[in-house]
Amino acid sequence: MIDRPQYLHHLEQWRDKPVIKVVTGVRRCGKSTILELFANRLISTGVPRDHIISVNLEQLENEPLLDYHRLHEFIIEHCQGTGTHYVMLDEIQNVPDFQKVLDSLQTHPDIDPYVTGSNAMLLNGTLATLISGRYVEIPVMPLSFAEYCSAAPEAESIQRTWSRYIHDGSFPATTEFDGDDTLIHDYLEGILNTILIKDVSQRLGSTRTGAVEAVTRFMFDNIGNLTTAKTISDTMTSFGTRISAPTVTNLLEALCSAFILYPAQRYDVKGKRILKQERKYYAVDMGLRRILVSGKVRDTGRILENIVFLELKRRAGTVYVGQSTGGEIDFVTNGVDGPAYYQVSESVHNPKTLERELSSFRSIDDNYPKTLITLDDERPTSHNGIRQVYALDWLLEG
Repeated sequence: MIDRPQYLHHLEQWRDKPVIKVVTGVRRCGKSTILELFANRLISTGVPRDHIISVNLEQLENEPLLDYHRLHEFIIEHCQGTGTHYVMLDEIQNVPDFQKVLDSLQTHPDIDPYVTGSNAMLLNGTLATLISGRYVEIPVMPLSFAEYCSAAPEAESIQRTWSRYIHDGSFPATTEFDGDDTLIHDYLEGILNTILIKDVSQRLGSTRTGAVEAVTRFMFDNIGNLTTAKTISDTMTSFGTRISAPTVTNLLEALCSAFILYPAQRYDVKGKRILKQERKYYAVDMGLRRILVSGKVRDTGRILENIVFLELKRRAGTVYVGQSTGGEIDFVTNGVDGPAYYQVSESVHNPKTLERELSSFRSIDDNYPKTLITLDDERPTSHNGIRQVYALDWLLEG
């Protein structure tokens, strides 16, 4: 199992706190493994094995537990004796009315509940109302580049590992296929089909699986482009796939809820406000993008931009697309220490390209960090306070 220290740290922080720990993320990104690693850590600190109750609600042998009454009875039966019992429920959204189970478990001071889910909708509606203020979400993504490198062969160069990362993708299981393109393709295609059918089409009640796939392919092909549902609808219709703007809106919401796409809203740097019009979308994994779009790696600059966006999501949470008087800023984060600004470029060896990237920064009249991230394999340098870094080094910082 690949160590996921960032997520284990979050779980440790919330251990024994009176809130439900909700671990969310796209299918097969490693949520179950993270809970297993956490269970091992609990045991290493002295927690008895029989005080850890783990249930995978996608396994056939646990099908009877999809009835929330049966699930609740099973948990209570196994939480006997003194001391805290740690309850870990995988893919909780498979249980109708699962929120009633969680609400009940909260009344037991000797039960510390952890659940995973592959759809953000599990935190909407009834659940959010029922356990408002009594849960914390821990979002999980496929492997970061640093995590992926931890599983790479020791003798492999970082550049070779990067090539595999953007070709094979970042789902943990792909590291076990020894670069076999057929196995990786079939595995990723299986993930994609499951997401589009179970997490998108079925939850929308839609029989237009072709439209779901068409919109997904379009969005993966256009990562990092400012867009609206209307422009997507118009463009797809002009290419022969007739689809209305409201339908596109619903599909985009479902794709984001399934964590296969992530939106980035525009942020007015000078006015310090979010702009409501266009937004950008980024894909959860470059291996999935390769399967959907072309069967080969291309658009290296946009792939780098997508990967930087995902890394910033891991480090900072919310990521915006900046708008300043000098032009667009690729990404803006706004943490407890204030904003930070990022530009991403495949290469700035061309002086005109370097000047274009720096000019967007110069219009920002504050002293918060500004970073230019490129694939130019050079030592960090400074352009009057603007830090330029090698992307692979920057990704390993996290």
